[in-house]
Amino acid sequence: MKPIHSVVVLLLAVVLGVVAAQWLGTESLRQYGEVIYRAGGNDYRSTVPQVALMALVALLVLWLLWSLVASPFRAWGRYRRKQGRARLIEGLQAHEYGHWQRAEKLLGTAAEDDEVTAVAYTTAVRSAEARGDQAAVDQYLQRLSTSDATAYALMQAERLLRQERPVDAINALDAPGIQPLPPRGLWLRTEALARADRAHEAYGQLGALRKQKVLPDDAVSELEVRLAAQSLLEAGDVNALAAQWEATPKALRSDPDVVSAYALRAVALDWDEPALLNLEQALDTRWDESLVTLYGQMPVEKLATRQANLQRWLGQQPSSPALLLALGRIAARQGEHVQAEDYLHRAIAAGAGPDAWEALGEVFTARGEPALAAQCYGNALRQQRGEERVALVRTTAPLATVVPERATVEEQSLMSEPAPVLDHPVDRDAFGNPRLP
Repeated sequence: MKPIHSVVVLLLAVVLGVVAAQWLGTESLRQYGEVIYRAGGNDYRSTVPQVALMALVALLVLWLLWSLVASPFRAWGRYRRKQGRARLIEGLQAHEYGHWQRAEKLLGTAAEDDEVTAVAYTTAVRSAEARGDQAAVDQYLQRLSTSDATAYALMQAERLLRQERPVDAINALDAPGIQPLPPRGLWLRTEALARADRAHEAYGQLGALRKQKVLPDDAVSELEVRLAAQSLLEAGDVNALAAQWEATPKALRSDPDVVSAYALRAVALDWDEPALLNLEQALDTRWDESLVTLYGQMPVEKLATRQANLQRWLGQQPSSPALLLALGRIAARQGEHVQAEDYLHRAIAAGAGPDAWEALGEVFTARGEPALAAQCYGNALRQQRGEERVALVRTTAPLATVVPERATVEEQSLMSEPAPVLDHPVDRDAFGNPRLP
């Protein structure tokens, strides 16, 4: 189609030229004014439209001459750009294939093109880092800093975060010359603020992250939960904790991680009642095993109230290992060792794992049976290693007694007394039955 277009344009130009020539040749153009040019004693007269056309033709001729003179330079520039793009592509491919030195060489040459300097030096830095050449890394970073301040700040922030220097990363991203930050810069600054224990500031950037579509929606939601929980844990006093909790969206106030963070920080600030109350409300709203575990482990009083709530939830979740373990721990703290033992065996049968064995060992220690306690601790270690547990054996009696495997069959109490041992031997017949006196 291009040749046809060119022919059509040329024909239109010819037609316009013919029409313009006929129009310029008429005497009626003098009404627009005349131009008189005097040179060497001679006067040259022409109409204003004719002079304007001559000036336009002269400018067109000068442009054509300039194009002819500059065409070799333009051709050379296009050739260099083409070669630079080819080196950039080869360098990126070499970097992906792991040819670090070759990638650096190609990218260093491609960086001579100002349009791709930032991309070339950024990838060259990654290649130099991959082969552990810190001198080359610093060299490429220095060149990058003079060519693209934004790319340099992003690269520096990423490297500083890997070195666990979040404050320096924040300072690099807060440089005045690179504002506003691109989407990746926003994400890096959010991560740096979180690592610098400034989660409340990082939480304020979530709106911009969502708007810029930096992360998938699921990743942003997970980040929001993490920052909300961390903001609660960073509260300096009770007032700050309450204010942060009120600022937390209602949808997150029943999230297990957020509720756990609030409860832990409230207990650390000696604010026990709100901690327990929020845990109870969260469990009434949405059941979660981790919250039940925390509820049973909280180092606060109100044991009777907590036990009553756990008993109430047991009617709804009878096979919950975390709930049975929490009941066992509360009973043990109240000194109800027999009941605690029963709950802990049920928790082991439900799959509570090493934590239940450890709690059972603490119960036996409190009951003055260190041998059984040691066996429970041993089972806890075995389960952590993925090994099979062993049966509990009482060794304090005159004859060793194997304790029934309560972790699978809940029929009799582990703390029941062993069968009595007679002081004199029993006279038995050939079938093992005792003889009647």
